[in-house]
Amino acid sequence: MLLIACPHCGNRPETEFRCGGQAHIARPADPAALTDAQWAEHLFVRANPRGVHAERWCHAHGCGRWFNALRDTVSDRFLETYPAGAQPTQTSDARA
Repeated sequence: MLLIACPHCGNRPETEFRCGGQAHIARPADPAALTDAQWAEHLFVRANPRGVHAERWCHAHGCGRWFNALRDTVSDRFLETYPAGAQPTQTSDARA
């Protein structure tokens, strides 16, 4: 079983977590100024790289808190987890 390191609870089984998609997505400063196509792109278009990727995760069956993780999509290995709002110590091309 895969263990995921919740930054608040420590190592826990993967069945306690839910992935929330790509991390570090900034909300547009003025959403009302966007066209429908631009808004749809903001909501639905995400990077899905092969390799290291920054993702949001929720410890749904634990503390219930959201956090971010750097995960290698090739090996499914978690390189780092860190609290929401923080930046990772390692780098990821997907964090722009």
